[in-house]
Order: sequence, then structure tokens, then C-alpha cells
Amino acid sequence: MKLSDLSPLMARRDDGGLSYDSFRVDPVLASLQWPDDVLKQFLFDHGDNAAFVYDYDGIDLSEITWRLETIPAPDFKGMPTGASDVGCIESFAENPVYWVKVRSAEVGRHWEEHGTWMLPPILIDRRLLDLSDSGLQVVEGRTRVGVLRGRIREGLHVASHHQAWVGHPTTVPTVLLSAAK
Repeated sequence: MKLSDLSPLMARRDDGGLSYDSFRVDPVLASLQWPDDVLKQFLFDHGDNAAFVYDYDGIDLSEITWRLETIPAPDFKGMPTGASDVGCIESFAENPVYWVKVRSAEVGRHWEEHGTWMLPPILIDRRLLDLSDSGLQVVEGRTRVGVLRGRIREGLHVASHHQAWVGHPTTVPTVLLSAAK
């Protein structure tokens, strides 16, 4: 199943006839067995965004396994996002205080007290895009990752590790497994 296959479902959502609660129990989506955070941020909020479809329509959504992982702050430093949004993380990083300030007061307090975001961003293993690639890519949460990078640069309070939902290939071709040994 590809993002573009969800067009009819997205059209119903856009018409206001589909709440998130109804969206998440649709049989097509329920079969994915994705965590609610991922389903909402990736598919409900952005599943028909043209840039998202351009960047991620090649991924078979049914071949992704999601895990909530703890990632060291330095790993986010050079983490890319999709080709259609190149440079946006760096743009958010230029003024992290502003991007926190325009959010709810609760978001600002959370950054100050915990040095991290409230809602884990969505990342993918780049092998989902190209089997010969490696590392992680930011799918959703570009502002959050930009704020993190900017806070590090400006010497503001930042936790040493951050939680993120990471999508990995459900199956990794045998060739890649033997090459990794």
C-alpha cells in the first residue's frame, strides 16, 4: 500500500466527514497496525500533502515496522528530511526560541524543563527509500528537530537523548543482512 492509494480516504477526511477516530479504524489503516502517534502525524495529518506524497510514495506502508527509540542528541545534527523540504530543518534551527514561542506555553515549559519535545517525531530508516542507503531521515517533526539543533547551537538546555518513532523495513533482503556481518 502506497500513500497515493489512500487518496479516497484522504478526500473523505478533507471533506470533514472523517474524524481521526474514524480514520484510524478504517480497515485499510487498521491492517497496518501502526502506533497512533505515527498514524496521526504521518498519515492523518500529512498523508495527502503533495510534498509528502512526492517524497514517500515509493514506500510500501505495509512493510514498515515502527519502534519508539531513544536517540542521542548528536545523531539529529545532520539527519536529513525529504527532498521536497531540503533546508527546512536548518531554517527552523536558525531561530529555535521563536519556533517554541509560537507553540503553546506547555511546549515551551517542556523544552525548558526536559530539554526535548513533547511528542516524538517520525523518522524512517533510509533503507525504506533506497536499499543501499543507511541512517535515519526525518519524516514529520522537522520543526522539532530544527528547534533541537538550534538549541544545541545556542547552548540552551537540551537533553542528551530524545525519543522518536522510527520506521524500519519489516523485512531486510538477505543480501543486506549478509553484507552487514
